[in-house]
Order: sequence, then C-alpha cells, then structure tokens
Amino acid sequence: MGQVKEFKKENFFQEVRSATQPVLVDFWAPWCGPCRAIAPELEALASTGAIVGKVNVDEEPELAQEFGVQSIPNLIVFKGGKPVRQLVGFHDRKELAEALA
Repeated sequence: MGQVKEFKKENFFQEVRSATQPVLVDFWAPWCGPCRAIAPELEALASTGAIVGKVNVDEEPELAQEFGVQSIPNLIVFKGGKPVRQLVGFHDRKELAEALA
C-alpha cells in the first residue's frame, strides 16, 4: 500500500493540488519528541491507502510559514488543494483517519 511521502517546496503544491483524495500533511522536525511518537501512526494510516506526507520545518521554513505553523507536530488536512482542518500535537491513527474522512 502507500507510504508517507516527503514533501519539499518543489513538489508540495503539485502533489497536494493534484491529489484526487484528501491529503494529510505533517509539519515536523527530527528533534521533536511528539513528532517522532506520531510517525508510526502516520505510517499505519498511509498503509491503508490514505495520502500522507511530511514537511520538515527546519528544511522547508517557507512552507511552514505559509500555513501558519507555529508548533509541531502540526497536521493539516487538504481537500481540493486547500487546507480544511488543522490538528496540533499528538493524535492517534483513529483521530487522523476521522480528520481525513
């Protein structure tokens, strides 16, 4: 099945806008403990066929700024290429799946 994608400035808008289903984007950083804790939940969700991507805020500060990310993990659901829901902090895969529905 699917896997968590790595989004960069170069592919973010193409990947998110061209998606025919909702996309969950995790804004994270390697030094963030809760970000590491949520990673298995994101991988499990991606394995079900959901489109899940990650943006490293240290490497892509422009993307983080564009979407008003001030604390991480910060998860944003995009539908039709537009942000429709935002979740901050740790959430389990059930909550994440419900946010995508």
